[in-house]
Amino acid sequence: MEAVTMPKQLTRLAGLALIAGAGLTVATAQAQDKGTVHLSYVEWSDAVASTNVMRAVLEQAGFDVEMTSLSAAAMWQAVATGDADAMTTAWLPTTHADYYERLGDQIENLGANLEGTKLGLVVPADSDMTAIPDLNDHADALDGKITGIDPGAGLMGLTEDVIDAYELDLDLQSGSGATMTAALQTAIDNGEPIVVTGWTPHWMFARWDLKYLEDPQNVYGGAEEIDTVVRQGLEEDMPEAYAILDAFEWTPEQMGEVMLMNQEEDSDPYENAKQWVEENQDVVQAWLPAES
Repeated sequence: MEAVTMPKQLTRLAGLALIAGAGLTVATAQAQDKGTVHLSYVEWSDAVASTNVMRAVLEQAGFDVEMTSLSAAAMWQAVATGDADAMTTAWLPTTHADYYERLGDQIENLGANLEGTKLGLVVPADSDMTAIPDLNDHADALDGKITGIDPGAGLMGLTEDVIDAYELDLDLQSGSGATMTAALQTAIDNGEPIVVTGWTPHWMFARWDLKYLEDPQNVYGGAEEIDTVVRQGLEEDMPEAYAILDAFEWTPEQMGEVMLMNQEEDSDPYENAKQWVEENQDVVQAWLPAES
């Protein structure tokens, strides 16, 4: 997959930026522009939430922030090559294991920003299916398919392994996170069976009554974490931005608040992130260096 090239790190000696926003507990102050932090992400609901929140926090600290949406593979490659400074969406140790094995010596992993994740196959809670092997008994009703997300996602590779391990008579249909949830909503509205690739945290578990199918062979692995990964040299080049990214840590419940806000009609993820940051300064202040 061709990596997307983004602008190299810029050092700007700009004017003065105003740290503002109703509800902010930090004093309004003039701050010298500290440069631009480039964040890469994937159009997954959790990644959109965390990346926009980090953008809002870095801007509060006086940085300019640019965000670039990429495939999972290109996102990892961008950080490894230094075309991006950071990402907040490294699912480890299982989902992104291939990327980490290939590029781990070219990046720096700052550790978990969220713990308590889960991956698997998801069906409506009232489904007769309870475990992955049950899928073959319902293959016709499911139109012989599992509804997936973007083909570059680690979850998709794991699901292919699941199909092989359980000898499922279903094909994995790729798409995106948005097309997956749209198909899920249509099936639920029409009372039709469906199985989708799912993960926690995700807003769909708050909107609909869903369940994971049991995975007796543990192909999907146990609970994972979402890590923050940065390019090599960021600590030396932008120590304050590095410190904020290193300190970033929140809970599935906090992420869920932002993800649900993003599902509101005509909502703007960036504006939602700024609102959440303004309303949760007690959390945010723990991520900011004392001098910010």
